Amino acid sequence: MGLSFALLGSTTAFAAPDPAQLTFAKDILPVLREHCFACHGNGQKKGGITLDGFRAEADVHRAYQVWEKLRRLLQADEMPPEGRKPRPTPQQRDMLAAWTRHTLDQFYRTAPPDPGRVTVRRLNRVEYNNTVRDLMLTDFAPAANFPADDAGYGFDNIGDVLTMSPLLLEKYLAAAEQIAEKAIAVPGKGATLDRSKATPFQQRYFQYPLDKDRGAAAAKFLQQFMRRAYRRPVAADEVTRVLRFVTPAIAAEGSFEHGMRLAVQAVLVSPHFLFRWELDGAPNNAAVVRTLNETELASRLAYFIWSSLPDDRLLQLAETGALRKNLTTEVARMLSDPKAAALVENFSGQWLELRNLTRAQPDPKLFPMFDSRLREDMRRETTMLFTSVMLENRSVLDLLGADYTFINERLARLYGIAGVSGEQFQRVSLRGTGRAGVLMHASVLTVTSDPNRTSPVKRGKYVLENILGTPPPPPPPNVPELARQGEIKGTLREQMVKHRQNAVCASCHEKMDPLGFAFEHFDAIGRYRTQDNGQPVDASGKMEGGAAFTNAVQFNQILIGQKRGDFVRCLSEKMLTYALGRGLEFYDKRAVDGITRQMERGGNSFGMLIMGIVTSLPFDMKRGEVR
Repeated sequence: MGLSFALLGSTTAFAAPDPAQLTFAKDILPVLREHCFACHGNGQKKGGITLDGFRAEADVHRAYQVWEKLRRLLQADEMPPEGRKPRPTPQQRDMLAAWTRHTLDQFYRTAPPDPGRVTVRRLNRVEYNNTVRDLMLTDFAPAANFPADDAGYGFDNIGDVLTMSPLLLEKYLAAAEQIAEKAIAVPGKGATLDRSKATPFQQRYFQYPLDKDRGAAAAKFLQQFMRRAYRRPVAADEVTRVLRFVTPAIAAEGSFEHGMRLAVQAVLVSPHFLFRWELDGAPNNAAVVRTLNETELASRLAYFIWSSLPDDRLLQLAETGALRKNLTTEVARMLSDPKAAALVENFSGQWLELRNLTRAQPDPKLFPMFDSRLREDMRRETTMLFTSVMLENRSVLDLLGADYTFINERLARLYGIAGVSGEQFQRVSLRGTGRAGVLMHASVLTVTSDPNRTSPVKRGKYVLENILGTPPPPPPPNVPELARQGEIKGTLREQMVKHRQNAVCASCHEKMDPLGFAFEHFDAIGRYRTQDNGQPVDASGKMEGGAAFTNAVQFNQILIGQKRGDFVRCLSEKMLTYALGRGLEFYDKRAVDGITRQMERGGNSFGMLIMGIVTSLPFDMKRGEVR
């Protein structure tokens, strides 16, 4: 079960004793007995939680997930519920929350190192297409009609949710046949293939004129091809099994190329191609922890940065035991390779929710200028900024605070920036425009709006979840949408007061709404405005902790100033989740701490983020599964 690190980086202002001096038996247990056991003890188990079984601090550590949940509820003043008498004082509530944070953090820091378990992962659709492209030297994208991949923890490369259905298996079989046909040209029966008609795949793998010993030629081809397809050295018996399958076909058809088509099909439907294997001697023994061998590391690197298989250089370094020695150089090479566009598209596209742009449908009566071209321009602006931060190895804080962007004429008109013409995107300064960073890009502003108006709730939630790493809890059931609560009169800010009049809603909306209102100067497709429903826009607010702002630029300065640590940690957690293909657990806190410390020493550069991840314990090692 994954653990949101929203909880690990937060702090609470309270007037209470030093939590390090408190003890469970003397200070915590009496408060639980007085205020919690009525519902969660003495035979009561409301919400499936019982607390009277906790006798010592070690019990709390073993049930860390329960206590993380309790701490959230305590801080939101949602436990004990309203009406329950007697309720703990604010001081008692803060003491419980602070002690829980302190003892769990101590536990996370001192628990034995654990790289975690990564499920054997199926290639997702993007990885499959990219792998076919680089392996078969073809632009054919067969996964376009595959079933959509499920997502977990915000990403679609999570091993635990990448299931294999009968329909998908049928798609793999059909795709393998199509790929083989496109990659290998076959001569007419009884003829030989003219080299000028050979495909790029054949020119790479087949030596024309063909060796008279077709069996030897087939074995040589399969040794090379299967090594790349399986992303590791292949054993002789693996090659032999495929040869036994295709040799009769060569004899029957009289065509070497026909037999090699069948060989390719067999390899492309093998689990060793479709899944990312890290072979273990003890996969079910959680006590067995080991460092990845270098070919496994090469695959993790390639699918993290390129969403594709390792190239020849990575495999060669790995097979000679030289990859770790050259890791810094190789990571720099990989990030500068055009294939690193996959990291931009797939990581930023999901982290920043750019993929949701395809579903955005602004009201055409209110926003007639919005069309498919402008939608793509919005997406491209944000991916180009992310790319510039990556390729120029800039500080990741520039994602929030960049005073430049990339726009064409359509976006320039939307933003009111003069001097930009044509379809070509160009780098422009944002100084004096009231914009900076991705939060003021039209892409993000559009995906966090409703079709007919802005949504401070969506925008505030977006900041909490994707920028600060402190997602709010799900909304309570049966709360009507704002539009159903009556005709909008006055500004949206005035209407949003209704959310905070409900005590159940108030605790979350008091955190979300001010952050969302910071962007009220931007309408539902990102245009700057000064009025809302005929009234002056009020974009002022105050964050938890007291930092005040009057507009989005000032709010941005708070994020990259006072809240920079929260942002860097959130980005590190998101990127590590994407790199590992699993949700983060409590034992990953140590790795995240190491990555953020390393980034701070390195100026929070993008390259330092990537190096911190690829040298971290969970990326470089693995263990078996708990049984």
